[in-house]
Amino acid sequence: MVSAEKLAFIASPAPDAQSALEELVGLYGNVPAPEADVIVALGGDGFMLQTLHETIHTGQRVYGMNCGSVGFLMNDYKTDNLQARVATAVENEFHPLLMTATDSDGNTSTALAINEVYLFRQSYQAAKLRVEIDGHVRLEELICDGLMIATPAGSTAYNLSAHGPILPLEAPLLAMTPVSAFRPRRWRGALLPNQVCVDLTILEPEKRPVNAVADNTEIKSILHVRVAQTADLKARLLSDPDHSWSDRILAEQFNN
Repeated sequence: MVSAEKLAFIASPAPDAQSALEELVGLYGNVPAPEADVIVALGGDGFMLQTLHETIHTGQRVYGMNCGSVGFLMNDYKTDNLQARVATAVENEFHPLLMTATDSDGNTSTALAINEVYLFRQSYQAAKLRVEIDGHVRLEELICDGLMIATPAGSTAYNLSAHGPILPLEAPLLAMTPVSAFRPRRWRGALLPNQVCVDLTILEPEKRPVNAVADNTEIKSILHVRVAQTADLKARLLSDPDHSWSDRILAEQFNN
């Protein structure tokens, strides 16, 4: 069971989330986040993603309640018996991707991605990329609007909108999904072991500039990107046992 004696409540700026924050603090009190057993995040999926990024280095568990729109990463908002709910919640652990990007000025930047790393064209010209997996060239030339590498956690986000596969949370896989692939015309992506190292080189970068995004961190005019899963960092998300994240991902595969 999860220890849930000390809860820290945080909320997005949305009015519904702020009202929920006031209500829950009145019922359960509030402790500073560094002292909490569990952080309770109130908002939508974007706020949960932000909270998970902030707790990756602390190892703290996060329990979300939906005060937004979709709320795929969140539990239902209920005020009763919250500490008991948190104590019996199912923990999901996952390691983020590390993106290392080199831009046209020779600067190197790093960023973490819980959902996906995404490369996309900057102008009217399609992107032209070379794709290497563990040092082996797999696509000498990919012409497309974009290319993403998604974790199981992110497979139901932008990856799904781009017709990529939904990955069970426990699957040791990454989804590599193109956006509007032009050449090779029939290439629809690949499933990769989550231990691989992916190198993406921008071909004709002056004519076909490309940006890269790791969740909400964007690097402009890149020349090269390396993507690999981290081993020493992890995000920890709690979900109600009767509506676990694994169940949600499985159900999503049968939605029309």
